[in-house]
Amino acid sequence: MSRQPSRFPAISARKWTSPAPFASSGLESPNIRPGFGSEAAVPLLLLAVAAGAWWLTVRQSAEMTVATSATGGMPGMDMATGEMGLSLGAFLIAWAAMMAAMMLPAVTPVVRLYARAAAAGRVAPAGYFVSGYLAIWLLSGLPAYLLWRVMGMPLMEAEPWALRVAGATLVAAGIYQLSPLKRACLRHCRSPMSFFMRGGRRLARPAGATWAGTVHGLFCFGCCIGLMLVLVITAAMQPLWAAVIAAAVFVERTVRWGESFSMLVALGLTTLGGAALTYPAFAAALIQGV
Repeated sequence: MSRQPSRFPAISARKWTSPAPFASSGLESPNIRPGFGSEAAVPLLLLAVAAGAWWLTVRQSAEMTVATSATGGMPGMDMATGEMGLSLGAFLIAWAAMMAAMMLPAVTPVVRLYARAAAAGRVAPAGYFVSGYLAIWLLSGLPAYLLWRVMGMPLMEAEPWALRVAGATLVAAGIYQLSPLKRACLRHCRSPMSFFMRGGRRLARPAGATWAGTVHGLFCFGCCIGLMLVLVITAAMQPLWAAVIAAAVFVERTVRWGESFSMLVALGLTTLGGAALTYPAFAAALIQGV
């Protein structure tokens, strides 16, 4: 039986984190032309969207802070009831902006690889893949909203039990960084070639490409779930924390020593968590951004 040619560029998993294979993969064929679906246009568009999402995230946070600072409240608090006042819809909008800002830069190398195959007509347009990926992060806002509603006010008011939960979340996130599930998800996110190869002809159909993006999003969610819990529970979704976590996610997935860096992140999280559990004032400072 003859072997069917691959729909994707020949890029080995070992070299995935290096930019060199993109320049020397032998894909410079007449079928790949500049344009919206080309390998350059789609990643640039994603980075532009991420930049706009960062601007929106910072602006939303600043507006909530200004709206509540005069009365001594906290961002997101309904001053009439003393509760976290964002509706589910408003929260999901803020969450979607923050996730786009945090995750799109880290997924750009994967999308660039996919866009090369799409530009050559081997798979469905990259927009289908990206939409499936982003759908997972939007849906993750539903449990995040429930956590935020339960934990938001107790954390902002520095209630002792909430501070202990915040510290325990940091420790748990650090331990998760070293778990087999985290390592498996991280390996997928760093080297998705085998996943794309298994997609076969299904990726030529929009439904198949969307499903592939969804599955890739699930792997990425599994890779980041500990950090997302820290973002919601310990960091109260503050933009500065979001930027630090986004930088950690980007390094883990895209640089050659990302897996080793993941272990350093584990050490940092467990150290912060231990300090937060031992010194409640330190936990309060972390949460309130002092």
